[in-house]
Amino acid sequence: LESLAFADEIVILDSGSTDDTLAIAEKFGARIFRSGDWSGFGPQRQRAQGHAQGEWLFWIDTDEVVTPELASSIQRAIEQAPAKKVFQVKRLSWFFGRFIRHSGWYPDKVVRLYRREEYGYDGALVHEKVHCPDASVETLDGDLLHYTATNFPDYMAKSVRYAEDWAEGRARRGKKASLFSACTHSLGAFVRKYLLQRGFLDGRHGFLLAVTTAIYAFNKYAALWIKTRR
Repeated sequence: LESLAFADEIVILDSGSTDDTLAIAEKFGARIFRSGDWSGFGPQRQRAQGHAQGEWLFWIDTDEVVTPELASSIQRAIEQAPAKKVFQVKRLSWFFGRFIRHSGWYPDKVVRLYRREEYGYDGALVHEKVHCPDASVETLDGDLLHYTATNFPDYMAKSVRYAEDWAEGRARRGKKASLFSACTHSLGAFVRKYLLQRGFLDGRHGFLLAVTTAIYAFNKYAALWIKTRR
């Protein structure tokens, strides 16, 4: 929250946190809204957007930090951007004691800055994206620091939840899977992450990331098999 000092307003949509999140947010003057009806990441972002009042929206998750260079770039962008222009950030992710610069994780470009009246997020349960098919995209300077992995049990638990949401979304669209496909996707995920995306250059952290990615891939297709088997 300290990294968002440049923002005119901070809007938080809480989905049932049980720690000190809201108390901390209130100290920074955030406008807090609550939504106990969890319907997926995309729908939650859509709800949060409905509470915002400014012309421009910049999205940030609770495990992310805006660097000073990125903050300056955001301010420059909104002063001169034409209509139908969106901006993506480069996420630099922290993985158990090290920032990952290979393994397909950097630069992890995601659209996060756009005009509120022009665009919004899709309705995906997980891995949601800003729906902006007619927009031109520009990359902002500076990094968005993403502290995605600081506690191993929490990280793996989140991975399982993401896999379950992914499988639910696929099942709703009539997709199916087999345990064999779960195995092949898992193996493919490891090879892609560690070899093709040069995860080995991230040392032991790169190997661990490749393994956990393979586990995630297996869990996705195994969950889909469980949901759709007859």
